[in-house]
Amino acid sequence: MDAGGGPFRTAEDVFRDFRGRRAGMIKALTTDVEKFYQQCDPEKENLCLYGLPTETWEVTLPAEEVPPELPEPALGINFARDGMEEKDWLALVAVHSDAWLLSVAFYFGARFGFDKESRRRLFNMINNLPTIYEVVTGTAKKQSKEKTSNSNSKNKSNSKTSRPAEPQAKVSKMPPKEFEDSGAEGEEDEEEHENTLCGACGDNYANDEFWICCDVCEKWFHGKCVKITPARAEHIKQYKCPSCSTSKRARV
Repeated sequence: MDAGGGPFRTAEDVFRDFRGRRAGMIKALTTDVEKFYQQCDPEKENLCLYGLPTETWEVTLPAEEVPPELPEPALGINFARDGMEEKDWLALVAVHSDAWLLSVAFYFGARFGFDKESRRRLFNMINNLPTIYEVVTGTAKKQSKEKTSNSNSKNKSNSKTSRPAEPQAKVSKMPPKEFEDSGAEGEEDEEEHENTLCGACGDNYANDEFWICCDVCEKWFHGKCVKITPARAEHIKQYKCPSCSTSKRARV
């Protein structure tokens, strides 16, 4: 198999080669899948799927020279074709194709003496693309939809909680730092609060509901469960939950 491309002076040069080969292999496993399927005849010898820098693909025998000019892709992909469901076979070929593309990219990196920073930059550019497996199996589209959905949900949630933030922050009756932190710390706090349970009903924390903390036992409660509203909480200097209030009266 001809090395193609080169000489690769920068990580960007290798990435262009990677992207071209990747595009060719994706075509073989998606838009050209019928042609690819027919070429992978189990009656033939060991066959390999190659991606070319020109965004094309080729099914052929492995290189004869030893060692080869480039790392070789998975050998004998045609033998498994009729022994598996087509979608499973294509997914298997896709996984091996991803592994081959990475090996070729970092072969070039080693051959042309890339330093640590260049290798890191190359990996980051590659990692920003969906894998062939993700494209072939539809995982990439699913992840994109989920990301969009989560982003929309988060925006809606933030719009709900932004209005009561000011009065609750004044009396510190919401879980700590919920409205003070931003960025990564804010997201970590939000995840932590989702595991908080109401001391009265046992339900999880929800950031569109008013919560209040007992200053004695430090348990959190839905305002509705202990009959405390945000307006009333503003005038409470020290809140004691029903259990702590009862315990104090009993001791007296």
